[in-house]
Amino acid sequence: MSSHAMIPAAAHALPPQEVLALTLWAEAGTRPVRAIEALAATIMNRVRLAEAGTAHWGRGLSAICRAPFQFSCWNRNHIRHAVMLAVPSGDPGLAICRRIAARAASGTLQDPTGGATHAHGVDELPPWAVGRPPQAEIGAMLFYRLEPG
Repeated sequence: MSSHAMIPAAAHALPPQEVLALTLWAEAGTRPVRAIEALAATIMNRVRLAEAGTAHWGRGLSAICRAPFQFSCWNRNHIRHAVMLAVPSGDPGLAICRRIAARAASGTLQDPTGGATHAHGVDELPPWAVGRPPQAEIGAMLFYRLEPG
């Protein structure tokens, strides 16, 4: 499979599953597979909530991954965005993320997070996480279930 991430203009025309794979690669691609799977499950939890009409992240997989200020790799001014748009062709980490994205999009990926909707690395502390206990810790990532609001 060719790398869809090579040129910025192509990023807008990506299939939803590829948007998920790139999001996983940019946000968790250096972490253990279990952490990548957990992040994929977290994103799919958001998709389910959006389909039920109870979430504000957008509708559909692409919109949820690209929602403003949700995943830094889609914020144009963040370093992860530039890195994501220049994934080397044949990158093995992206191949893993694509397989996980396919499982998530098909509904066959188990959710090890207990329904989490948010995540961050253990080396970060975003304002929304302050004072909240995580539901799970997987692969140096913390997962939270926050009620949509």
